[in-house]
Amino acid sequence: MNRAELADFLRRCRARLEPSDVGLAPGARRRTPGLRREEVASLSGMSVDYYTRLEQSRGPRPSRQMLTALARALRLADDERDHLFHLVGEEAPRRTAGSAHVRPGLLLVLDRLHDTPAQVVTDCGEVLAQNAMSRALSGDALARPPRERNLVRRFFLDPAARELLPPEDVPALAREHAANLRAVAAARPDDPEPAALAAELRAASEEFAALWEEHEVAVRRSGTKRFLHPVVGLLELDCEVLLSPAHHQLVVHSARPGTASYERLRLLRVVGLQDMAPADAARGS
Repeated sequence: MNRAELADFLRRCRARLEPSDVGLAPGARRRTPGLRREEVASLSGMSVDYYTRLEQSRGPRPSRQMLTALARALRLADDERDHLFHLVGEEAPRRTAGSAHVRPGLLLVLDRLHDTPAQVVTDCGEVLAQNAMSRALSGDALARPPRERNLVRRFFLDPAARELLPPEDVPALAREHAANLRAVAAARPDDPEPAALAAELRAASEEFAALWEEHEVAVRRSGTKRFLHPVVGLLELDCEVLLSPAHHQLVVHSARPGTASYERLRLLRVVGLQDMAPADAARGS
C-alpha cells in the first residue's frame, strides 16, 4: 500500500469537487476549494478520523468495500477508481454488468434531484447510491450491513422491509420482484449473482419459492407505487426506472402536482432533511 500516493490522490480528488457536485448545499464561504474532509467521510460512510488518517498517510489499509465507497463519494471515473484500488495494492474490480461502481454522470443526475426521492440500484436490487430524499423516504440503505442492501433479499427475508407498504400492495410487489429476478437471471446466464440470489431466496422463503415456480418473467418498469410513511402518511408516487449501460437503474419517485401526495412529499423534504423522521422507520424499496 502506497500511503503517500494514496493521501495525495485523495486530497486532489477532494479539492476538485464543489458541494453542489455531490448534492450538498454550499453553506458558509470556504477558505479552501473543494469538499471538506467530514463531507467526504459522510458520503463514504466512514468516520472523519478514519478518512483524515488516510489523507495524512497514516491510515490503515481500506477494505475493498471502503474503496468502492470512496470512489463513489469522490465521483471517480472508471480509470480513477482502478488507480485508487492499485494504490492500496488491490486488484481493480472487473468491469462487468454487475459492477458496484456508479459512473460520475449518473451520480450527477442523482444529486440534481433535490426534491424527489431517487436511488441507483443494480438490476438485481442492490442499492448503490441514494439522494437525501430517498433516505428520508425509505431509510439509509448504505448504512446497513452489505447483505441488507439488496432490496429483493430484504423484501422476502426481513419482515420490517414491508412496513412502509400498504398490506394490500404486498402480493403484487412480491410477484414483481420474483418476475424481475427471473428475467435478469435468464438474460445473464454467465453471471452467478442473479442465480445465486434466486437460489438463496428459494431456500429461505416459501413465498419466493412458490412465485419462482410460476415462472413469470417481467423486467421492472415504470409504474405507480404507494408508501405509508410514518411521518407524512400515504404517498402515491410515480416510479420511473431509467436504465444505464452498466445494468444500473436510476429509480425516481415523483408526485403529480396538485395532489395530496405532492404536498406530503414537500413536507417529507422538510422533515426528512431535518432528521425529524426516524432513521430506520422507512423500510420499503
